[in-house]
Amino acid sequence: MAVFAEEVNLAGYTTLRLGGPARRFVEATSEAELVAAVRKADDEGEPVLVLGGGSNLVVADAGFPGTVVHVGARGVERAAGDGDTVLVRVRAGEDWDPFVARCVADGLAGVECLSGIPGRVGATPIQNVGAYGQDVSETIVEVRAYDRQARACVTLDRDACRFTYRHSVFKGSDRYVVLDVTYALRETEESQPIAYAELARRLGVRPGERVSLKEARDAVLELRRGKGMVLDAADPDSRSAGSFFTNPILTPDQLAALERRVAERLGPDAAFPRYPEPDGRTKTSAAWLIDKTGFAKGHARGPVRISTKHTLALTNPGGASTEDLLALAREVRAGVRDAFGVELVNEPVMVGVTL
Repeated sequence: MAVFAEEVNLAGYTTLRLGGPARRFVEATSEAELVAAVRKADDEGEPVLVLGGGSNLVVADAGFPGTVVHVGARGVERAAGDGDTVLVRVRAGEDWDPFVARCVADGLAGVECLSGIPGRVGATPIQNVGAYGQDVSETIVEVRAYDRQARACVTLDRDACRFTYRHSVFKGSDRYVVLDVTYALRETEESQPIAYAELARRLGVRPGERVSLKEARDAVLELRRGKGMVLDAADPDSRSAGSFFTNPILTPDQLAALERRVAERLGPDAAFPRYPEPDGRTKTSAAWLIDKTGFAKGHARGPVRISTKHTLALTNPGGASTEDLLALAREVRAGVRDAFGVELVNEPVMVGVTL
């Protein structure tokens, strides 16, 4: 049975440890409870926030003036697919990294490079979670969700999810509430081809080669810990929402403008990271732009700071407010815009605040 409470402080439910109270808080431990809680709030005309692991949220100091539904439905079901493919259906309330660890232990490849990412399974399709050369969109077969417009449970295949870089049909809209996700994983002890250069170097292989699933997971966890990107109560740098800004994707004109700015600021021979996209645009590195603007690791503004390990993470070592964090984010965004003419976009979801 769902548990109801009032004036629950949301800071305890976010990895940033920031955010004010929810007017009403519902702990939903099953799909039926989740759908019923959302439907009841809709019937009453009340704002709804669906909360998973809180690892990708920036919540206002004033909190949320409506119903927060905490997703706790758990369960993992495995079925045979074609050939060596295994279909795994996972409830939205399952914690993501334990699920990845289970796949590695069971010899299922496809998510091993997404090890160490905090949060719950239901959040993974929303922003097309990705790291170290893997995105969940590569393995997602379908997503079951409650459609608040149709007031019915629906199934969206991969095409209907409209996955792009850190985006999907679910992001930026409150229409769908993710109930479960089905992944197509490959039954093997070998990883998917290692696509990320930094990970390949750590593993001592060339990009495109494979290693054991355990080796891939262990190397990713080691890299993430070195950047403060694995939750650790003893590491203040891990008190963040992960990467705060997405990597900019530039049109040819924007790329040419950035090339001019880089040459003016750093010299005619200066180079910057660039990764061609299939649509003719070019992705560059937000971390590189932040660093070259002059924001060093550990740069502080009041009680918040850039991580001492990774320039993309904004951290709350303790005693901060959401407004403190946003002030630092705005400082970084304005600095990069002034230096290089590139507008950084936040990756975390903003609740009751804007950047």
